[in-house]
Amino acid sequence: MVSTGNEGSGYWYGPDGQLDYSAAVLKSLRDYRAAETAVRRTTRDSMGMGETDILALRYLLRMQASGKATAPKDLSQFLGITSASTTSLIDRLVGSGHVRREAHPTDRRSVVVVPTVESDKEVRVTLGAMHRRMMRVAEELSADEAHVVIEFLQRMADALADIERGYEQK
Repeated sequence: MVSTGNEGSGYWYGPDGQLDYSAAVLKSLRDYRAAETAVRRTTRDSMGMGETDILALRYLLRMQASGKATAPKDLSQFLGITSASTTSLIDRLVGSGHVRREAHPTDRRSVVVVPTVESDKEVRVTLGAMHRRMMRVAEELSADEAHVVIEFLQRMADALADIERGYEQK
């Protein structure tokens, strides 16, 4: 029997005292999500940005790295927010020096949103240490362990997507 210190609670252990591995896996997943949420909150606070602002900036940096121009409507679609909310978001990010508006490279009537060099550096400094620590843990997995983790997380994502689509698989 594996001990986690919860034997007396009966919550993670069945009536026979054996560890309920399914419940323990879900608890570990919740613990990870709680730790990630705390780090995101610290990151937002240190950068003086809200969650949507951080998501937008990370998206813009990804698009820039892949050589893709990002119009405001692309940002609206990614974030699932209205065009008015997107305009306010971009105004905030321009005001804080994280992005700038530029003429669209192929459409004179449109603009693109471009992250500044400074914001790229800030994100790398702020998130770099966390990403390196997480990568070290992932690199310690064997190929077989990585396959199991990937398969599990994909199945969990699919289970949640099923709920989002409004039906439950049995």
